[in-house]
Amino acid sequence: MLRHPAHLIALGAGAGLVPRAPGTAGTLLAFPLYWALAAVCTAPTLLGLIVLGFALGVWACARTGRALGASDHGAMVWDEIVAFMLVLLFTPAGLLWQAFAFVLFRLFDILKPPPIRYYDRKLKSGFGVMFDDLLAAGYALLVLAGARMLIAG
Repeated sequence: MLRHPAHLIALGAGAGLVPRAPGTAGTLLAFPLYWALAAVCTAPTLLGLIVLGFALGVWACARTGRALGASDHGAMVWDEIVAFMLVLLFTPAGLLWQAFAFVLFRLFDILKPPPIRYYDRKLKSGFGVMFDDLLAAGYALLVLAGARMLIAG
């Protein structure tokens, strides 16, 4: 992990090295990162940082995937971190909403409904690693928006 900065990033500073459910560990790491940034950044600035994090992830995951011999190695969790930070940015305030967002994002990331599974299989690059989680984030946000509309009545 410490041989190259890309590995430190792609492996989520070690979160991806947990023996079970590294994707869940990476997603959980997004909470304190998001909360810390949201406390000091405006929403547009935070969105810009997430976009930069996506671009950084394309590079870091491509480099780390080559080093590990697997384009989308399970230990690479930067994709979950960045995608879930995007979900949190658009999630209504409150721990209950954020917990619901977490469950939804993990569900879509694990099940990979169409077209997520297609892109997960076809795009074998740093962009592909990042992109399928972005799609899972999109699904989570759609369900959150629907739930919010139902509650609002």
